[in-house]
Amino acid sequence: MKQTSSPLRRWFPFSVRDALISLLLFLCAVVVCTVALYTGGSDTGFASPVFVLTVLLISRFTTGYLYGLISSVLGVVCVNYVFTYPYMALDFTLSGYPLTFLALLMVSIITCALTTRVKQQEQLRVESEKEKMRANLLRSVSHDIRTPLTSIVGATSTILDTPGLSPQQQRALLTDVRDDAQWLIQVVENLLSITRMGNSQTQLHKVPEAAEEILGETIRKFRKRYPNVAIQVCAPEELLVVPMDAILIEQVLSNLLENSMLHGKDTSKIRVGVEHHYTQARFFVQDNGGGIPRHVLPTLFDGTLKHSETSSGDGKRNMGLGLSVCLAIVRAHGGTMDARNLDAGAEFTFCLPLSETEENL
Repeated sequence: MKQTSSPLRRWFPFSVRDALISLLLFLCAVVVCTVALYTGGSDTGFASPVFVLTVLLISRFTTGYLYGLISSVLGVVCVNYVFTYPYMALDFTLSGYPLTFLALLMVSIITCALTTRVKQQEQLRVESEKEKMRANLLRSVSHDIRTPLTSIVGATSTILDTPGLSPQQQRALLTDVRDDAQWLIQVVENLLSITRMGNSQTQLHKVPEAAEEILGETIRKFRKRYPNVAIQVCAPEELLVVPMDAILIEQVLSNLLENSMLHGKDTSKIRVGVEHHYTQARFFVQDNGGGIPRHVLPTLFDGTLKHSETSSGDGKRNMGLGLSVCLAIVRAHGGTMDARNLDAGAEFTFCLPLSETEENL
């Protein structure tokens, strides 16, 4: 029974949303034809093209074949019964009646088939991207977690097994342990975020937030870890309110600031800000470091950056994972992300729509 019912559900699914869309489009066609009938006199040739277009739209914006086929049958009946003389009467002897019925039916079937195929291909593409993201994630995490854990175990073992260490040596080892632990926390946060982005059932909790406050909170946390870095903040004079998940956008900014320090080659100054850019809010992070290698730019955001290619050369801090998380978060907000080299240093930017309407477009 499951094998026979499964194709039926796939080809003829029932959906309240699709039913309402079909009803609305069909009522619009009836209204248009009614207005044309009362203003166009005896000319009734307009009805068939209007309902052909209606069947096309219903088939395009609904799932499966059910509503397209129903609208085809109702369209033929409506054209014959309501908008063809003699009015309010079915006449199967009308010239071209079978052709009209077949045209509406074929338009519905062809459009439904094409739409279903496009949706299936899009679903396959999305699933393929998710699998690629998971594979890149596991490949990056396998090193990013193991290396700092090994360093933590080594440092703590040295402290425990070497009682003659001076306070300065112990402090240096404990500082390394703290830094590695903080890095592990960042990796875990990235893991949680990218897992959340990969879950199609998870909806972002977006509320209007003041962009300046998000910047301020991120910079406050960053300065605790890097108090000696000069940070220049740029913000518009007017309050810029952006729909966003504040925690996730803070993580994006935190990752970008972290990358500027870890991969910027002696970065001493960072310029971070936000500006009103047409219908979007444009966030940017600039540093005065050594920039991004040209061969790295094409794969910078896909999480495939090898450890040996990191600018720090320590094999421990991989910016590929963090940037792939950033891109996933920004895309989930309906935004875009980019990176480029400056005359001195690099710039990372991402744009978020200022309204839900812009995001849907």
